[in-house]
Amino acid sequence: MHHTLRFYNANRPLVLRFYMFGARCTKIPLIGGLVRKIANTFAKGEHRAYLLTYEEALELAATAKAIASTECTCRTLYHKCDNPRDNEILLSPSRHALLETMTEEAKEINLERAREILTDSKRRGLVLTIIKCRGDFYSICSCCTCCCVPLRFSKKYNIGDAVQRHKDIVKEFRDYVNNYHDHTHEE
Repeated sequence: MHHTLRFYNANRPLVLRFYMFGARCTKIPLIGGLVRKIANTFAKGEHRAYLLTYEEALELAATAKAIASTECTCRTLYHKCDNPRDNEILLSPSRHALLETMTEEAKEINLERAREILTDSKRRGLVLTIIKCRGDFYSICSCCTCCCVPLRFSKKYNIGDAVQRHKDIVKEFRDYVNNYHDHTHEE
């Protein structure tokens, strides 16, 4: 279930650079519309960010079975502002899956530390999103509007499906965590 995340997490900077290259191709005459259509289709089915309220982010962190923190890849790559970089929260349906997918730079944290990170992000006016990669929820990103790749896709390149609002995101995440545990107990 989480095997794609191992690849994505180990290669986040490369993946985001590739995505931004594709997004810039939407500006090329004649092929830009096709590239945009492909990017929107990919975002719908494979890799998307969902906008969160602060309260939803707190609920998601409380629902996860394991949590870690790491640097925000968007801000690390594009560093267009002075907001902190160490505020991305990795969420996992199990500790085993978290340990299997997180990089060496990430560190396990408890729920209280996750709440502190989210509260600081809210105070700074950062945008909270949860990232979903090929069916697996990955992280709560606390990003700024100037560096956030999904927001830049939507605003600058008209790839609107890269970031969406989902009114039942907490329920969907809860189901994801519960189904993961149901699936792992069957094996």
